[in-house]
Amino acid sequence: MLALLLTAPSVFAQSRSGTTAAPFLTLGAGARGQALGHAYTTMATGGDALFWNPAGAARPYAGSHRGNVFLTHYEWFADIRYNAAGVVVPVLGTGAIGLSMAMVNYGDMEVRTVAFPEGTGETFSSNDMSMGLTYAQPLTQAFYFGGTVKYVRQQIRDMDATAVAFDFGFILETRYLNGMNIAASIRNFGSKMQMQGINGQVFVDIDQTTAGNNPDIPARIDMDRWDLPLAFKFGVMVPIPLAFNTELQLLADANQGNDNSLNGDLGAQLHYGSNTFNLDLRAGYKDAFIDNVDSHLTFGLGLDVRVSAVRLGFDFAYIPFDMLGDTQMVDLRIYY
Repeated sequence: MLALLLTAPSVFAQSRSGTTAAPFLTLGAGARGQALGHAYTTMATGGDALFWNPAGAARPYAGSHRGNVFLTHYEWFADIRYNAAGVVVPVLGTGAIGLSMAMVNYGDMEVRTVAFPEGTGETFSSNDMSMGLTYAQPLTQAFYFGGTVKYVRQQIRDMDATAVAFDFGFILETRYLNGMNIAASIRNFGSKMQMQGINGQVFVDIDQTTAGNNPDIPARIDMDRWDLPLAFKFGVMVPIPLAFNTELQLLADANQGNDNSLNGDLGAQLHYGSNTFNLDLRAGYKDAFIDNVDSHLTFGLGLDVRVSAVRLGFDFAYIPFDMLGDTQMVDLRIYY
């Protein structure tokens, strides 16, 4: 995997950024995965696993908690607001069903034209949304598999585009290297997106050489069809036991998408666990071997406390952008 990452810049010399629709699907939901630099394919569990690797929805947390409620909120640059939620419900013995939703709101923007470059006084809005249904199941005591079907929608002013997509993933817990985990996922495999709506309507004169005919025949502009941001990730997590119930977890993901070059995500988590609470300190380095990225480093922490039969969790992530302003993310979780 490291050899592939090192040769990535020479193999994929031409950038394919901006060649797919629905780029919000690549942002990553949740402070935990963000703080680890997107190297989260092997560690995904609970409600945010529905967005990273659906196989993780079937993995119990802290040994016994198989159900989870997950909520996240953060603001990107330019007042872009991202909200996501996921619910995992144990079913059929060891299986799990998950429901997920993510919404991105770009705020109100002024309508500007060539005649009125400072604005016409009108405003328009834009937003993105995805809704998913997941089923995950452990096929053995150490091998988990899951799949998601999801509905994707993008809307700007009176135009919108929709698609149906699928995610698949697996996680393998090995007995080697202190219990190394191996995982892979393929996300956003689905139909193309095409904008449609009243803003694509024009009026044409189908025969300009004939006088007296109707010069305002309503017609529609045929918009291009765009692929979803298909992504394949392969990840490895190696735990290193330390003293006093503490463990250092090292993570690495190789990421290949149809809208970018082959790249890598790296992360590390210092974990302290007990029956009463768990504490995690995280750091990551995302988009390794890609030039002209505004932010590589990520940081964060997580804490959950047992309250009777449930655990209440909180996660925080901090991304220091160079030119776009810093971003802070907050998650709330309930394990049951």
